[in-house]
Amino acid sequence: MAKRVSALDATIRALGAEMDPWNDMDVAMAFPGDMHAEHNAIRETVGMWDTSALTKIYVRGPDALAAINYLVTRDIAKIYVGKSAYVPILQDNGHFCDDGFVFHLEEDIYLAVTSIGPSLELLQGWAKGKNASIELDESLHMITMQGPNSVALLDACTSTDMFGLRYCHQEKTALFSTERIISRTGYSGERGYEIFVPGEDAVELWQQFMEHGKDYGMMPISFSGLEMVHIESGLMAYGAEATEENTPWEIDFGWAISRKKDDFRGREALFALEGKEKVKLRGIVAEHDAVVEHFAELQIDGEKVGFVTTPAYSKRLGQSLALVHVAPSAAEPGTRVDLVGPNIQCPATVASIPFVDPKRERMHAM
Repeated sequence: MAKRVSALDATIRALGAEMDPWNDMDVAMAFPGDMHAEHNAIRETVGMWDTSALTKIYVRGPDALAAINYLVTRDIAKIYVGKSAYVPILQDNGHFCDDGFVFHLEEDIYLAVTSIGPSLELLQGWAKGKNASIELDESLHMITMQGPNSVALLDACTSTDMFGLRYCHQEKTALFSTERIISRTGYSGERGYEIFVPGEDAVELWQQFMEHGKDYGMMPISFSGLEMVHIESGLMAYGAEATEENTPWEIDFGWAISRKKDDFRGREALFALEGKEKVKLRGIVAEHDAVVEHFAELQIDGEKVGFVTTPAYSKRLGQSLALVHVAPSAAEPGTRVDLVGPNIQCPATVASIPFVDPKRERMHAM
């Protein structure tokens, strides 16, 4: 049984959600009805879901920058107030141990929103002896809104020009007449936003969005609906595509590594591993009419060259897709492989990712 409970738990259960724990909080794994309709909402109109299960950590004080900057691979000194950045978080051996976003909220105040790894404990350890406080905030909730209509919906409900808010920027604004932080971030590959709200106000805000969202095609989204979007958009999930066995080089995340920053956790080991990747993150298109199996092997001439990390069937594309780890020798798009699972065996073709919007223009659009 999950120990953490979202303030939106009962509201989401009332929609008929099947719930399962993620990061020790029950989340909506599926809603009644067609999950492909949820997928379509994110791509065509707007979808909304509760992301409060993420770990929210405030880092405050004169040494806040020093405390957080060592933990992450990017140079947070370059992230000015009002901006955010995606950050890999590494072990000393240069492999992943978590990931997330760092938001620069005010001078000497940062908010780290991380996944299922040990970032809280690492920050607490690194902050010892520094003039910085580390606070896990379980009362802070997050509502995510993604899709092409998200900007018009939010713009109609706020006092700020949402069309002008750039990707990876956030702003305090009056939302339904109450000040909230709205961030131009999210996990969909589409234009979208994350809204930070105290737990005591989360239900009211959710209901306001559901009511005002009717004219914009709003739909609540489950993990099942989101997974198809995540795969089509080539978005890795920590614990699936990036694990403690992987380096950022293997996930093609060199863009998130600062080469000029003096030091960060795992830096020396990470650069020593560059060019020594054991796997590469790619996609496959399987010649099958349904979802293939997690961890199914990918083979060439009977030899294992990789495996499926996350599969889904895209009704929009009419294709059985998956994100995979594949040996560098088999990572060239167009490479033919045999997918061999416990119940499904079929040919497949290695593909570059994202499968849709390869230049990620929708996510960054103004």
